Amino acid sequence: MMANREVLLEVRDHVAWITLNAPERMNTISGAMLDQISEMLLEADRDPGARCIVLTGAGRAFCAGLDLGAQSAANDAGKTGSLGGLGDLNSSAGEINLRDTPPIVLHHIDTPTICALNGGAAGYGLDLALGCDIRIAADTAKLNSGFAKRGILPESGGTWLLPRMVGYATAAEIAFTGRTLTAAQAKEYGIVNSVVPADQLIAEATAMATEIAANAPLAVRAIKRMMRAAETETFDQNVHHVYLQLLPLLRTRDFTEGVTAFLEKRSPEFEGR
Repeated sequence: MMANREVLLEVRDHVAWITLNAPERMNTISGAMLDQISEMLLEADRDPGARCIVLTGAGRAFCAGLDLGAQSAANDAGKTGSLGGLGDLNSSAGEINLRDTPPIVLHHIDTPTICALNGGAAGYGLDLALGCDIRIAADTAKLNSGFAKRGILPESGGTWLLPRMVGYATAAEIAFTGRTLTAAQAKEYGIVNSVVPADQLIAEATAMATEIAANAPLAVRAIKRMMRAAETETFDQNVHHVYLQLLPLLRTRDFTEGVTAFLEKRSPEFEGR
């Protein structure tokens, strides 16, 4: 296990677990934590032994947003043009220079990701959850897009991700009102894939991650790349790019193993080669 006080990384059984570990402040995220989470996501994405990533939180909350208080008082944050270490918002050219923050990293890595929502996800914490491919929520979890109530907007992908998940009108209602959603409401809207009793959350996330990790990892990563590309490509463009992804997969040991296992009526054992 790679650990520090506020973020934990552990890889076991081909699943990388990244845990926000500041329960005393409901896992609000400091600037240092942003760097640590991004580094751990990239490390897990590079690790051939990690075929799925689960992001979760310690304690009763998943993530209550950015820890603005750790940087300065709210007024000072506005004067300096920075948000909890996200980057320099001041620029003579009118440009915003954001670092590779976790939601942005989540969008670009190829390893499939699951968010195990153990509790509340608010503001930036909601963006983190939306950035994952799959969301499993404890029945006690609540989701809140509180940006409008703080005089800002989702800066890390929320305005792009949420409308694609729930449709424009529903996303507008959620974002404009800053209303808190229960886990059941989030499931009804299509924001989370499933809702389970809180004491079964980790077992459910483990089961899904294990099921994903049992498949051919190169194929799963290629599927994710092509589904992500499909967000902005035409049908013909995507089919063309899928074919280009398919050709090298046909030459892998995993493809041979998959076909052989099917013919032999047994479970395949993939190596990621």
